[in-house]
Amino acid sequence: MTDRARKSGPKEESLVRKVRLEPGKKVRLRDEDAGRRFGWEEDAARAATATLRGQLEALQHKFYADGRFALLVVLQAIDGGGKDSTIRHVMSAFNPQGCTVTSFKAPTTEESRHDYLWRIHRHTPARGEIAVFNRSHYEDVLIARVDELVPHEVWSARYQQINDFEQLLNAANTRIVKLFLHISRDEQKRRLQQRLDDSTKRWKFDLSDLKKRKQWDEYQAAYEAMLERCGTRHAPWHVIPADHKWLRDLAVAQILKDALSELPLRYPDVNFDPRSIRID
Repeated sequence: MTDRARKSGPKEESLVRKVRLEPGKKVRLRDEDAGRRFGWEEDAARAATATLRGQLEALQHKFYADGRFALLVVLQAIDGGGKDSTIRHVMSAFNPQGCTVTSFKAPTTEESRHDYLWRIHRHTPARGEIAVFNRSHYEDVLIARVDELVPHEVWSARYQQINDFEQLLNAANTRIVKLFLHISRDEQKRRLQQRLDDSTKRWKFDLSDLKKRKQWDEYQAAYEAMLERCGTRHAPWHVIPADHKWLRDLAVAQILKDALSELPLRYPDVNFDPRSIRID
């Protein structure tokens, strides 16, 4: 490897290919995979991410002006997986005028009186907009499954319903990027302990996190089923090793950059000749 290659790191596009899950592929979430670096070092990854953030800002400007497409970014992870941090470090490259972030928690009384996708569909992006889901409709095949909130025949039918829903969005020019942030059990313990020890982060600690931690194996099985059964050609999953936050940020930034770059974006035509206009 040359000195220049060492400084810049491996190719970002190869990183994207390595974390993209082929639809239908069998999934095994192993703790040792959560710490993978794919040949990247921290300094090079942070520098590459900074460059990508600038590219994301420019691409969003054109995306917003174009107004023919929408982008939905779905973030899923176990507690402590880094969803909030990813939004802060990567999605903050987007102008808030054209980007929304929605965090889905336990359904409200009104939401519970509708089908489970009703509250989700309300927050999908309009054309020209980017919507980021911090948790999403996938909670209805995760916590609903693990905590047995609904019968097996109900949550098991939702995999295909979700695929159909995402197909509908895709047919309406909504590009869907799905990101699963994969952390190890040891890393989760370290992050939860950090929240307890740091008074500025203690507000993020929830006693229910301890209950869910005891359900680690059940959640891993639920995540594996989600990734296997809801990865499609138009909405594939990306399984991102997230023990190293700098690798996570780099992968997410590159995936988003690729998603926007693949769209045939253009600035709208104007209905006047700018050469004929004189501003006094």
